[in-house]
Amino acid sequence: MQNPNKFIIILFLLGFISAQDYNHTKIQAIPDLSFMKDVYTGLDVLEQMDFSQLKGKTISILCNQASVNRNGQHLLALLREVEDVHVLAIFLPQYGLFASEDPKLKMMGNKSIDPIFGARVIDLFKRVLYPPEWSIRDADLILIDMQDTGVRYTTFMATVSKVLESAAKFRKPVILLDRPNPLRGDVMDGPVVRTAYQSLEGYHLVPIRHGLTIGEYALMVNEMGWLKDLARADLTIIPLSNWQRTMWLDDTGITLPSMLPDVQDVESLLAYMGMYIFKGTNLNIGHGTDQPFFRIGAPWISGTILWKKVQALDLPGVRFHQIRYKPQAIHNAERGPYYAGQMCSGLLMEVTNRKDFDPLATSTALMILTYKLYEKHFEWIAGGYVDKLFGYDLLRIFAAQGKPSDYLPPLWLHDVLRFSEFRQRFLLYE
Repeated sequence: MQNPNKFIIILFLLGFISAQDYNHTKIQAIPDLSFMKDVYTGLDVLEQMDFSQLKGKTISILCNQASVNRNGQHLLALLREVEDVHVLAIFLPQYGLFASEDPKLKMMGNKSIDPIFGARVIDLFKRVLYPPEWSIRDADLILIDMQDTGVRYTTFMATVSKVLESAAKFRKPVILLDRPNPLRGDVMDGPVVRTAYQSLEGYHLVPIRHGLTIGEYALMVNEMGWLKDLARADLTIIPLSNWQRTMWLDDTGITLPSMLPDVQDVESLLAYMGMYIFKGTNLNIGHGTDQPFFRIGAPWISGTILWKKVQALDLPGVRFHQIRYKPQAIHNAERGPYYAGQMCSGLLMEVTNRKDFDPLATSTALMILTYKLYEKHFEWIAGGYVDKLFGYDLLRIFAAQGKPSDYLPPLWLHDVLRFSEFRQRFLLYE
Protein backbone atom coordinates (compact mmCIF):
# COMPACT_ATOMS: atom_id res chain seq x y z
CA MET A 1 0.00 0.00 0.00
CA GLN A 2 1.26 3.49 -0.88
CA ASN A 3 2.31 5.56 2.11
CA PRO A 4 -0.29 8.36 2.24
CA ASN A 5 2.00 10.64 4.24
CA LYS A 6 4.68 10.34 1.56
CA PHE A 7 2.06 11.31 -1.03
CA ILE A 8 1.10 14.37 1.02
CA ILE A 9 4.74 15.51 1.20
CA ILE A 10 5.07 15.14 -2.59
CA LEU A 11 1.94 17.23 -3.11
CA PHE A 12 3.21 20.02 -0.92
CA LEU A 13 6.54 20.03 -2.76
CA LEU A 14 4.79 20.21 -6.13
CA GLY A 15 2.67 23.14 -5.02
CA PHE A 16 -0.99 24.13 -4.97
CA ILE A 17 -3.49 25.26 -7.56
CA SER A 18 -4.32 28.85 -6.65
CA ALA A 19 -7.66 29.65 -5.06
CA GLN A 20 -10.34 31.69 -6.78
CA ASP A 21 -12.33 34.11 -4.66
CA TYR A 22 -15.89 35.29 -5.08
CA ASN A 23 -17.77 37.90 -3.07
CA HIS A 24 -19.16 35.49 -0.48
CA THR A 25 -17.48 32.15 -1.22
CA LYS A 26 -13.90 30.94 -1.12
CA ILE A 27 -12.51 28.27 -3.45
CA GLN A 28 -9.81 26.45 -1.52
CA ALA A 29 -6.33 26.29 -3.02
CA ILE A 30 -5.58 22.60 -3.52
CA PRO A 31 -2.55 20.46 -4.38
CA ASP A 32 -1.75 20.31 -8.09
CA LEU A 33 -2.67 16.76 -9.12
CA SER A 34 -2.46 17.33 -12.86
CA PHE A 35 0.46 14.90 -13.06
CA MET A 36 -1.97 12.13 -12.01
CA LYS A 37 -4.44 10.63 -14.47
CA ASP A 38 -7.25 10.03 -11.98
CA VAL A 39 -10.09 12.33 -10.98
CA TYR A 40 -10.03 13.26 -7.31
CA THR A 41 -13.10 14.36 -5.39
CA GLY A 42 -13.08 17.05 -2.73
CA LEU A 43 -12.93 14.26 -0.15
CA ASP A 44 -9.87 12.75 -1.82
CA VAL A 45 -8.21 16.17 -1.81
CA LEU A 46 -9.11 16.81 1.84
CA GLU A 47 -7.72 13.39 2.75
CA GLN A 48 -4.44 14.09 0.94
CA MET A 49 -4.25 17.39 2.82
CA ASP A 50 -4.40 15.29 6.01
CA PHE A 51 -7.80 16.71 7.04
CA SER A 52 -5.90 19.71 8.39
CA GLN A 53 -8.94 22.05 8.15
CA LEU A 54 -10.87 19.81 10.56
CA LYS A 55 -8.31 19.18 13.28
CA GLY A 56 -9.12 20.64 16.67
CA LYS A 57 -12.71 21.28 15.54
CA THR A 58 -16.14 20.15 16.65
CA ILE A 59 -18.03 19.52 13.41
CA SER A 60 -21.47 18.62 12.15
CA ILE A 61 -21.60 16.70 8.87
CA LEU A 62 -24.10 16.42 6.00
CA CYS A 63 -23.34 13.25 4.05
CA ASN A 64 -24.93 10.20 2.46
CA GLN A 65 -23.98 6.71 1.33
CA ALA A 66 -21.98 8.06 -1.63
CA SER A 67 -19.64 10.12 0.59
CA VAL A 68 -16.69 7.82 -0.11
CA ASN A 69 -13.13 8.27 -1.34
CA ARG A 70 -11.61 6.64 -4.41
CA ASN A 71 -11.00 3.45 -2.40
CA GLY A 72 -14.63 3.18 -1.32
CA GLN A 73 -13.95 4.26 2.27
CA HIS A 74 -16.73 6.35 3.76
CA LEU A 75 -16.05 9.83 5.11
CA LEU A 76 -17.13 8.78 8.60
CA ALA A 77 -14.75 5.83 8.61
CA LEU A 78 -11.90 8.07 7.47
CA LEU A 79 -12.58 10.63 10.19
CA ARG A 80 -12.45 7.92 12.80
CA GLU A 81 -8.70 7.70 12.11
CA VAL A 82 -8.14 11.45 12.38
CA GLU A 83 -7.02 12.72 15.77
CA ASP A 84 -8.66 15.69 17.47
CA VAL A 85 -11.88 15.82 15.41
CA HIS A 86 -15.13 15.68 17.34
CA VAL A 87 -18.31 14.91 15.39
CA LEU A 88 -21.32 16.52 17.04
CA ALA A 89 -24.12 15.65 14.60
CA ILE A 90 -24.62 13.81 11.32
CA PHE A 91 -27.31 15.16 8.98
CA LEU A 92 -29.03 12.80 6.55
CA PRO A 93 -30.66 13.83 3.26
CA GLN A 94 -33.50 11.99 1.52
CA TYR A 95 -32.93 8.21 1.42
CA GLY A 96 -30.76 8.30 4.53
CA LEU A 97 -27.16 7.30 4.95
CA PHE A 98 -27.38 3.95 3.19
CA ALA A 99 -30.23 4.71 0.73
CA SER A 100 -32.59 2.58 2.82
CA GLU A 101 -33.19 1.89 6.47
CA ASP A 102 -29.93 2.48 8.31
CA PRO A 103 -28.96 -0.79 10.04
CA LYS A 104 -25.56 0.57 11.05
CA LEU A 105 -27.14 3.15 13.32
CA LYS A 106 -28.23 2.34 16.86
CA MET A 107 -31.12 3.72 18.84
CA MET A 108 -31.09 5.36 22.25
CA GLY A 109 -34.70 5.93 23.17
CA ASN A 110 -36.20 7.55 20.08
CA LYS A 111 -32.88 9.03 18.98
CA SER A 112 -30.61 7.58 16.30
CA ILE A 113 -26.93 7.49 17.25
CA ASP A 114 -23.87 6.89 15.10
CA PRO A 115 -21.83 4.05 16.70
CA ILE A 116 -18.45 5.43 15.55
CA PHE A 117 -18.63 8.88 17.15
CA GLY A 118 -21.70 8.65 19.37
CA ALA A 119 -23.05 11.58 17.35
CA ARG A 120 -26.76 12.32 16.98
CA VAL A 121 -28.05 11.36 13.54
CA ILE A 122 -30.70 13.77 12.27
CA ASP A 123 -32.96 13.11 9.28
CA LEU A 124 -33.36 16.37 7.36
CA PHE A 125 -36.04 15.03 5.04
CA LYS A 126 -38.62 12.89 6.83
CA ARG A 127 -38.59 14.53 10.26
CA VAL A 128 -37.26 18.09 10.02
CA LEU A 129 -36.05 20.29 7.16
CA TYR A 130 -33.60 22.36 9.17
CA PRO A 131 -30.86 21.14 11.54
CA PRO A 132 -31.68 21.64 15.24
CA GLU A 133 -30.17 24.87 16.54
CA TRP A 134 -27.77 23.10 18.92
CA SER A 135 -26.26 21.07 16.05
CA ILE A 136 -25.13 24.27 14.33
CA ARG A 137 -24.66 26.59 17.30
CA ASP A 138 -22.37 24.21 19.21
CA ALA A 139 -20.26 23.28 16.17
CA ASP A 140 -17.11 25.06 15.05
CA LEU A 141 -17.56 23.99 11.46
CA ILE A 142 -20.12 22.37 9.14
CA LEU A 143 -18.82 19.82 6.62
CA ILE A 144 -20.85 18.85 3.53
CA ASP A 145 -19.97 15.88 1.33
CA MET A 146 -22.82 14.86 -0.96
CA GLN A 147 -22.92 13.22 -4.37
CA ASP A 148 -25.60 15.03 -6.34
CA THR A 149 -27.32 13.45 -9.35
CA GLY A 150 -27.21 16.39 -11.74
CA VAL A 151 -31.02 16.20 -11.91
CA ARG A 152 -33.23 18.88 -10.39
CA TYR A 153 -35.87 16.43 -9.07
CA THR A 154 -33.58 15.12 -6.35
CA THR A 155 -33.92 17.01 -3.08
CA PHE A 156 -30.23 16.98 -2.18
CA MET A 157 -29.59 20.61 -3.12
CA ALA A 158 -32.66 21.69 -1.16
CA THR A 159 -31.16 19.99 1.90
CA VAL A 160 -27.73 21.54 1.27
CA SER A 161 -29.44 24.94 1.05
CA LYS A 162 -31.24 24.43 4.37
CA VAL A 163 -27.92 23.59 6.04
CA LEU A 164 -26.29 26.67 4.49
CA GLU A 165 -29.16 28.82 5.74
CA SER A 166 -28.76 27.47 9.28
CA ALA A 167 -25.00 27.98 9.17
CA ALA A 168 -25.47 31.56 7.98
CA LYS A 169 -27.90 32.25 10.83
CA PHE A 170 -25.29 31.25 13.42
CA ARG A 171 -22.33 32.55 11.41
CA LYS A 172 -20.66 29.14 11.28
CA PRO A 173 -18.19 28.36 8.50
CA VAL A 174 -19.05 25.62 6.01
CA ILE A 175 -16.68 23.45 3.98
CA LEU A 176 -18.23 21.70 0.97
CA LEU A 177 -16.35 18.89 -0.75
CA ASP A 178 -17.04 18.96 -4.47
CA ARG A 179 -17.96 15.90 -6.54
CA PRO A 180 -18.50 15.31 -10.28
CA ASN A 181 -21.78 15.82 -12.05
CA PRO A 182 -22.45 12.20 -13.07
CA LEU A 183 -24.29 13.29 -16.25
CA ARG A 184 -21.45 15.52 -17.53
CA GLY A 185 -21.01 19.21 -17.00
CA ASP A 186 -21.49 20.41 -20.57
CA VAL A 187 -25.08 19.25 -21.19
CA MET A 188 -28.21 20.99 -19.91
CA ASP A 189 -31.84 20.15 -20.63
CA GLY A 190 -35.36 21.02 -19.61
CA PRO A 191 -37.18 24.13 -18.48
CA VAL A 192 -36.06 26.33 -15.62
CA VAL A 193 -38.60 26.02 -12.81
CA ARG A 194 -40.91 29.03 -12.43
CA THR A 195 -41.13 30.61 -8.99
CA ALA A 196 -44.81 29.68 -8.56
CA TYR A 197 -43.88 25.99 -8.94
CA GLN A 198 -40.84 25.79 -6.66
CA SER A 199 -40.77 22.87 -4.23
CA LEU A 200 -38.22 20.60 -2.57
CA GLU A 201 -37.92 18.87 -5.97
CA GLY A 202 -37.47 22.17 -7.76
CA TYR A 203 -35.91 24.35 -5.10
CA HIS A 204 -33.80 26.67 -7.25
CA LEU A 205 -34.23 28.24 -10.68
CA VAL A 206 -32.27 25.73 -12.75
CA PRO A 207 -33.15 23.35 -15.62
CA ILE A 208 -34.02 19.72 -14.95
CA ARG A 209 -30.50 18.72 -16.07
CA HIS A 210 -28.30 21.57 -14.92
CA GLY A 211 -24.74 20.44 -15.77
CA LEU A 212 -23.23 21.75 -12.50
CA THR A 213 -21.16 20.01 -9.88
CA ILE A 214 -22.60 20.27 -6.38
CA GLY A 215 -19.83 22.78 -5.57
CA GLU A 216 -20.68 24.98 -8.56
CA TYR A 217 -24.38 24.74 -7.67
CA ALA A 218 -23.71 25.77 -4.06
CA LEU A 219 -21.43 28.58 -5.26
CA MET A 220 -24.20 29.91 -7.50
CA VAL A 221 -26.79 29.70 -4.71
CA ASN A 222 -24.52 31.45 -2.20
CA GLU A 223 -23.31 34.20 -4.53
CA MET A 224 -26.77 34.95 -5.91
CA GLY A 225 -28.42 35.18 -2.50
CA TRP A 226 -30.81 32.32 -3.24
CA LEU A 227 -30.86 31.28 0.41
CA LYS A 228 -33.74 32.37 2.62
CA ASP A 229 -33.82 36.11 3.35
CA LEU A 230 -30.90 36.63 0.93
CA ALA A 231 -28.53 35.07 3.46
CA ARG A 232 -24.96 34.20 2.51
CA ALA A 233 -23.02 31.43 4.19
CA ASP A 234 -19.32 31.58 5.08
CA LEU A 235 -18.71 28.90 2.47
CA THR A 236 -15.44 27.32 1.36
CA ILE A 237 -15.46 24.82 -1.52
CA ILE A 238 -12.72 22.22 -1.87
CA PRO A 239 -12.78 21.55 -5.60
CA LEU A 240 -12.25 18.47 -7.71
CA SER A 241 -8.95 17.75 -9.36
CA ASN A 242 -8.60 16.60 -12.98
CA TRP A 243 -12.34 16.56 -13.72
CA GLN A 244 -13.46 17.73 -17.16
CA ARG A 245 -16.96 18.79 -18.12
CA THR A 246 -17.21 16.18 -20.90
CA MET A 247 -16.84 13.31 -18.42
CA TRP A 248 -19.65 10.96 -17.48
CA LEU A 249 -19.32 9.49 -13.99
CA ASP A 250 -17.98 6.20 -15.36
CA ASP A 251 -15.24 8.12 -17.19
CA THR A 252 -13.81 9.36 -13.89
CA GLY A 253 -12.76 6.01 -12.42
CA ILE A 254 -14.80 6.85 -9.32
CA THR A 255 -16.95 3.97 -8.15
CA LEU A 256 -19.86 4.98 -5.93
CA PRO A 257 -22.64 3.26 -4.05
CA SER A 258 -26.06 3.91 -5.55
CA MET A 259 -26.96 7.61 -5.36
CA LEU A 260 -30.68 6.82 -5.35
CA PRO A 261 -32.81 3.74 -4.85
CA ASP A 262 -33.27 2.02 -8.25
CA VAL A 263 -30.44 4.03 -9.87
CA GLN A 264 -27.29 1.95 -10.28
CA ASP A 265 -25.38 3.48 -13.21
CA VAL A 266 -25.29 6.30 -15.74
CA GLU A 267 -27.93 4.75 -18.03
CA SER A 268 -30.41 4.30 -15.19
CA LEU A 269 -29.76 7.87 -14.02
CA LEU A 270 -30.47 9.13 -17.54
CA ALA A 271 -33.67 7.07 -17.59
CA TYR A 272 -34.60 8.48 -14.17
CA MET A 273 -34.06 12.03 -15.43
CA GLY A 274 -36.67 11.56 -18.12
CA MET A 275 -39.13 9.04 -16.72
CA TYR A 276 -39.48 10.50 -13.23
CA ILE A 277 -41.97 13.07 -14.54
CA PHE A 278 -44.42 10.17 -14.90
CA LYS A 279 -44.62 10.27 -11.09
CA GLY A 280 -47.18 12.99 -11.76
CA THR A 281 -49.42 10.52 -13.63
CA ASN A 282 -51.19 7.23 -12.97
CA LEU A 283 -48.79 5.12 -15.05
CA ASN A 284 -46.37 2.54 -13.72
CA ILE A 285 -42.75 3.28 -14.73
CA GLY A 286 -41.22 -0.01 -13.67
CA HIS A 287 -41.48 0.37 -9.90
CA GLY A 288 -42.11 -3.05 -8.42
CA THR A 289 -39.93 -4.66 -11.11
CA ASP A 290 -36.22 -5.13 -11.66
CA GLN A 291 -36.17 -2.38 -14.31
CA PRO A 292 -37.48 0.84 -12.74
CA PHE A 293 -37.48 3.87 -15.06
CA PHE A 294 -37.04 1.61 -18.10
CA ARG A 295 -40.67 0.49 -18.28
CA ILE A 296 -43.96 2.21 -18.82
CA GLY A 297 -47.27 0.40 -18.54
CA ALA A 298 -50.79 0.06 -17.16
CA PRO A 299 -53.62 -2.50 -17.33
CA TRP A 300 -55.52 -0.21 -19.70
CA ILE A 301 -52.71 0.20 -22.25
CA SER A 302 -52.29 -1.87 -25.41
CA GLY A 303 -48.57 -2.42 -25.70
CA THR A 304 -48.96 -3.29 -29.39
CA ILE A 305 -50.67 -0.03 -30.28
CA LEU A 306 -48.33 2.08 -28.14
CA TRP A 307 -45.27 0.38 -29.62
CA LYS A 308 -46.41 1.06 -33.20
CA LYS A 309 -47.06 4.73 -32.43
CA VAL A 310 -43.70 5.17 -30.68
CA GLN A 311 -41.84 3.59 -33.58
CA ALA A 312 -43.20 6.32 -35.83
CA LEU A 313 -41.61 8.99 -33.60
CA ASP A 314 -38.10 7.71 -34.42
CA LEU A 315 -36.63 8.87 -31.11
CA PRO A 316 -32.78 8.91 -31.16
CA GLY A 317 -30.52 6.76 -28.97
CA VAL A 318 -33.30 4.52 -27.72
CA ARG A 319 -35.16 1.36 -28.73
CA PHE A 320 -38.53 0.15 -27.42
CA HIS A 321 -39.86 -3.36 -26.93
CA GLN A 322 -43.45 -4.40 -26.32
CA ILE A 323 -43.84 -6.11 -22.92
CA ARG A 324 -46.33 -7.41 -20.39
CA TYR A 325 -45.39 -7.42 -16.70
CA LYS A 326 -46.84 -7.52 -13.22
CA PRO A 327 -45.40 -5.02 -10.68
CA GLN A 328 -44.92 -6.35 -7.15
CA ALA A 329 -45.70 -4.50 -3.94
CA ILE A 330 -42.66 -2.80 -2.38
CA HIS A 331 -42.19 -3.10 1.37
CA ASN A 332 -42.25 0.26 3.15
CA ALA A 333 -42.85 2.17 -0.09
CA GLU A 334 -44.17 5.66 0.57
CA ARG A 335 -46.50 5.40 -2.42
CA GLY A 336 -47.36 2.71 -4.91
CA PRO A 337 -46.19 1.17 -7.05
CA TYR A 338 -49.11 1.67 -9.35
CA TYR A 339 -50.97 -1.52 -10.31
CA ALA A 340 -49.08 -3.81 -7.93
CA GLY A 341 -50.23 -7.37 -8.56
CA GLN A 342 -51.98 -6.42 -11.80
CA MET A 343 -50.90 -7.38 -15.30
CA CYS A 344 -49.69 -4.32 -17.20
CA SER A 345 -49.06 -3.92 -20.89
CA GLY A 346 -46.61 -1.38 -22.20
CA LEU A 347 -43.04 -0.75 -23.31
CA LEU A 348 -39.49 -1.57 -22.25
CA MET A 349 -36.99 1.18 -23.05
CA GLU A 350 -33.44 0.28 -24.10
CA VAL A 351 -30.82 3.04 -24.30
CA THR A 352 -28.71 2.26 -27.37
CA ASN A 353 -26.54 5.40 -27.41
CA ARG A 354 -26.33 7.59 -24.32
CA LYS A 355 -24.88 10.53 -26.28
CA ASP A 356 -27.83 10.63 -28.68
CA PHE A 357 -30.47 9.71 -26.11
CA ASP A 358 -32.54 12.70 -24.99
CA PRO A 359 -34.26 11.54 -21.78
CA LEU A 360 -36.67 14.44 -21.40
CA ALA A 361 -37.70 14.65 -25.06
CA THR A 362 -38.28 10.87 -24.97
CA SER A 363 -40.36 10.88 -21.78
CA THR A 364 -42.49 13.88 -22.77
CA ALA A 365 -43.14 12.30 -26.18
CA LEU A 366 -44.26 9.10 -24.44
CA MET A 367 -46.44 11.07 -22.05
CA ILE A 368 -48.17 13.13 -24.72
CA LEU A 369 -48.69 10.04 -26.89
CA THR A 370 -50.15 8.02 -24.00
CA TYR A 371 -52.40 10.93 -23.04
CA LYS A 372 -53.69 11.15 -26.63
CA LEU A 373 -54.32 7.39 -26.96
CA TYR A 374 -55.86 6.80 -23.52
CA GLU A 375 -57.33 10.13 -22.44
CA LYS A 376 -60.23 8.44 -20.61
CA HIS A 377 -57.84 6.43 -18.40
CA PHE A 378 -54.84 8.75 -18.16
CA GLU A 379 -54.77 10.92 -15.02
CA TRP A 380 -52.68 13.79 -13.71
CA ILE A 381 -52.32 13.12 -9.99
CA ALA A 382 -51.48 14.79 -6.69
CA GLY A 383 -52.69 18.29 -7.39
CA GLY A 384 -50.52 19.07 -10.40
CA TYR A 385 -47.41 17.32 -9.13
CA VAL A 386 -46.17 16.97 -12.71
CA ASP A 387 -46.04 20.79 -12.94
CA LYS A 388 -43.61 20.94 -10.03
CA LEU A 389 -41.42 18.26 -11.60
CA PHE A 390 -41.47 19.77 -15.08
CA GLY A 391 -41.12 23.33 -13.79
CA TYR A 392 -44.51 24.78 -14.70
CA ASP A 393 -47.82 23.81 -16.32
CA LEU A 394 -46.73 23.84 -19.97
CA LEU A 395 -46.58 20.04 -20.27
CA ARG A 396 -50.20 19.54 -19.20
CA ILE A 397 -51.37 22.39 -21.43
CA PHE A 398 -49.40 21.03 -24.36
CA ALA A 399 -50.93 17.57 -23.94
CA ALA A 400 -54.45 19.01 -23.72
CA GLN A 401 -53.91 21.00 -26.91
CA GLY A 402 -52.90 17.85 -28.80
CA LYS A 403 -49.82 19.39 -30.39
CA PRO A 404 -47.04 17.17 -31.82
CA SER A 405 -44.57 16.20 -29.11
CA ASP A 406 -41.55 17.37 -31.11
CA TYR A 407 -42.81 20.96 -30.80
CA LEU A 408 -42.08 20.87 -27.07
CA PRO A 409 -38.24 20.66 -26.73
CA PRO A 410 -37.66 23.90 -28.71
CA LEU A 411 -39.79 25.70 -26.13
CA TRP A 412 -37.49 24.78 -23.22
CA LEU A 413 -34.39 25.33 -25.35
CA HIS A 414 -34.78 29.06 -24.68
CA ASP A 415 -34.46 28.37 -20.93
CA VAL A 416 -31.38 26.22 -21.50
CA LEU A 417 -29.63 28.87 -23.58
CA ARG A 418 -30.30 31.61 -21.03
CA PHE A 419 -29.19 29.41 -18.13
CA SER A 420 -26.05 28.34 -20.00
CA GLU A 421 -25.00 31.97 -20.30
CA PHE A 422 -26.00 32.82 -16.73
CA ARG A 423 -24.02 29.99 -15.14
CA GLN A 424 -20.69 30.82 -16.82
CA ARG A 425 -19.40 32.93 -13.92
CA PHE A 426 -19.85 30.00 -11.50
CA LEU A 427 -18.06 27.29 -13.48
CA LEU A 428 -14.94 26.01 -11.74
CA TYR A 429 -13.80 23.54 -14.40
CA GLU A 430 -13.20 23.48 -18.14
